[in-house]
Amino acid sequence: MPTLWLVDREFDSKGLVRLTYATTDGDRTYTKELAEQRLYASGGVTAATEVEADALEAADPADEERFAAEARRMAADHDPDETI
Repeated sequence: MPTLWLVDREFDSKGLVRLTYATTDGDRTYTKELAEQRLYASGGVTAATEVEADALEAADPADEERFAAEARRMAADHDPDETI
C-alpha cells in the first residue's frame, strides 16, 4: 500500500475540508473531503496516509511538480503519523 503525503488542504464556505495527498513523485493523488467539525473532532490530519493503489488517481499534470515538491518536503520534515 503506497504512502502518500499531505500536499494541499482547502476549506470551502460550506464547512468542508478537502485534503489532497500525493506520492513523492507527484504522479498519483488521493483526495478526501471531511466536514470541518469532524476534522477537528478527530484530532486533526496526519502528515501521511496509506491508500490502496486502486483508490489513487492520476495527478493533474499542472500540479505534479508542485505536489512532488510538497510531498518530498513533508516526508523529510514529518513522521507519517504526525498530526499537522
